[in-house]
Amino acid sequence: MSSSQEPIDGFAFKVNRSFPEFANRQKPSLIPEMVGHHARHTPDALAVSSDSGSLSYGELNARANQLAHHLRSLGVGPEVMVGLCLERSPELAVSALAILKAGGAYVPLDPSYPSERLAFMLEDSHVPILVTRESINQQLPRNGRTIVDIEQQADLISRQPASDPDAEGSGKHLAYVIYTSGSDGQPKGVQITHDALLSLIQWHQRAFVVTPSDRASQLASVSFDAAVWEIWPYLVSGASVHFCDDTTRLSHDSLQAWLLEQEITISFVPTALAERLMTMEWPSRCSLRTLLTGADALHRYPAPNLPFVVVNNYGPTECTVVATSGEVLPNEHADRKPTIGRPIDRVQVHILDEEFHEAPDGTVGEIYIGGAGLARGYLNRPDLDRQHFVRNPFSKDLDSRLYKTGDLGRVLPDGQIAFVGRIDSQIKIRGYRIEPNEIISVLRQHPGVQASAVVAREDIAGNKQLVAYIVPVPGAELSYASLHLLAREYLPDYMVPPIFVQMDSLPVNSNGKVDRTKLPIPDPTNIVGDPSREGPHNPIEGTIVRILSELLGVEGVGVNDNFFFLGGHSLLGTQLIARLRDAFGVELSLRRVFDSPTAAKLSTEVESLIANETRATAD
Repeated sequence: MSSSQEPIDGFAFKVNRSFPEFANRQKPSLIPEMVGHHARHTPDALAVSSDSGSLSYGELNARANQLAHHLRSLGVGPEVMVGLCLERSPELAVSALAILKAGGAYVPLDPSYPSERLAFMLEDSHVPILVTRESINQQLPRNGRTIVDIEQQADLISRQPASDPDAEGSGKHLAYVIYTSGSDGQPKGVQITHDALLSLIQWHQRAFVVTPSDRASQLASVSFDAAVWEIWPYLVSGASVHFCDDTTRLSHDSLQAWLLEQEITISFVPTALAERLMTMEWPSRCSLRTLLTGADALHRYPAPNLPFVVVNNYGPTECTVVATSGEVLPNEHADRKPTIGRPIDRVQVHILDEEFHEAPDGTVGEIYIGGAGLARGYLNRPDLDRQHFVRNPFSKDLDSRLYKTGDLGRVLPDGQIAFVGRIDSQIKIRGYRIEPNEIISVLRQHPGVQASAVVAREDIAGNKQLVAYIVPVPGAELSYASLHLLAREYLPDYMVPPIFVQMDSLPVNSNGKVDRTKLPIPDPTNIVGDPSREGPHNPIEGTIVRILSELLGVEGVGVNDNFFFLGGHSLLGTQLIARLRDAFGVELSLRRVFDSPTAAKLSTEVESLIANETRATAD
């Protein structure tokens, strides 16, 4: 099956009429020119905002210009990659825009990642320049690259011209390189050009009728390609981008309140949180008109009478964030999961069988993607390019390629595409794409590990958790603490398995590969424990330990074990709050759970709340 939308001719000014000065140009303008247009015509309009402050379009453009001139003086231009390691903030938008204005491509690096992972990305990308700040810079290796510290060098940068630098580069040049988990055990950089990014922006503006009055949210990690989608379609439209703080963005209750308070009109929310927001009560009148979701399989339909539409989206990083999209209607098809919609503008989707032929409608096949959003390829990995970017047999253009996604899908009678699952072992948890081999390669560094396998399992509540299966070296004594510490040293939190299962050997199939269907379910008899785990000291700690064990599906939780290190996340955190309310009659905030993530600390919080209520009653 092949599916595609009719292409949209022209450029964004045909969708958003606020670009008249670009109408007669022969070549489309790049992002810096389009943001600069709003800085000239509506300099006082709000551009970016967070709890730490906000910037108008005039301020955003001037600050980005100053940093761009500084970067130019350091040699940044077309095809020069610049590392960008900053927290989600207006400064992130300023710095990314500055790199594009200088003609370069930015490489986003999440400062919360382990230093070993950041070091690998910096070394692999060979970025000659890194934009960061002092508090982050200390954990990053220099290795001869130039560090641009936006705090320490603020005076130097402010002396640069605030005028727009001369435009350099074209749509064929790189806009950004973003790293994803790699099947060979190492992260891999995906190269996205301006043409591919602008194609996404054009579709987004048309599909969601973006205007300067829109207020968009920014929730995704800077190293998650959704962050690209949350920023540029709005800044080139004259709309405003609002950065949500880390605590709020992880709680559905807090996030709903924030969306309402900030009068957000369009928001992208990861699947797990979106499913909660879709079933909550909303005021009949609210500013939110479009809730975008994606990055994981959507299992629920929105509740009737929501004051906004829900749009499900699908797309690998290699295809510039979004490849298919579709509105999800309330209880549309109770007998099946919501679809991933249809291909967006200028994108082609083919469902192919093992013989590389079009699969008949309704038949499961592998999803291949082609068109304007396709990445240039992987950074410095021609071997992976040959494996994943294949010749397009459905095009007369000999240079046309298709991306082999490894995802399975089928076309439904109404033309929408149903996502079926993965061909290989790749895992998606809470919106993150994870290659188990990357985790396995880290675990094998442990001197006591002979072999390992990693899979995702669902708990009783339907929450996915990573489980690592470990075969120890003969005579080795494994502990949870040593395995967990090693994983945390090299992997981001979402890739650290909360559960380790010890086995004598891994089951294999007739081809000699690990038979994941025969890996045992974790239970108290096979989970790797830690003799140093401390038991509860009082009844309150005992009750909390029991609650944590039930929520996490982990036996033998110690009073000092971190809830989030054991696989807890914000959604389980809200369930924990409810269980504590039922058990002790107290109300903890999610912020307190984040600050006190162990049974011992939670016990202290509970005791304090009980004491306060007792005193209030006595008074």
